[in-house]
Amino acid sequence: MFVKALKGKIHRCRVTQTKIDYPGSIGIDVELLEAAGIRTYEEVLVANVTNGERVETYVVPAEAGSKDIVILGAAARLFSPGDIAIIMNFAYYTPDELDAHKPRIIACDEDNNFHFIEQ
Repeated sequence: MFVKALKGKIHRCRVTQTKIDYPGSIGIDVELLEAAGIRTYEEVLVANVTNGERVETYVVPAEAGSKDIVILGAAARLFSPGDIAIIMNFAYYTPDELDAHKPRIIACDEDNNFHFIEQ
């Protein structure tokens, strides 16, 4: 049996841009992705703290150091620049793996600078 659990999270980041005319996904600064242990094209759940919307999509890389969080495609109708978001990534673990697992969680400030949250 496998258990789905949190693998990585980017907590309270700010949406920097939205682009409706795009095939869909979310662009995230590569440095934020690496810190949270999220890989390009992995599925993420994005919660909009500002308005309560939630959307599932996949990750595409944004320029390292840009601090960009860009909502792309149809999901852009659910977010606005400046909205606060939580980006969560999940994985499947065996019970033994889960016993030893610690998710990688980072928290962002208003400029998407981040620090690690210890679990």
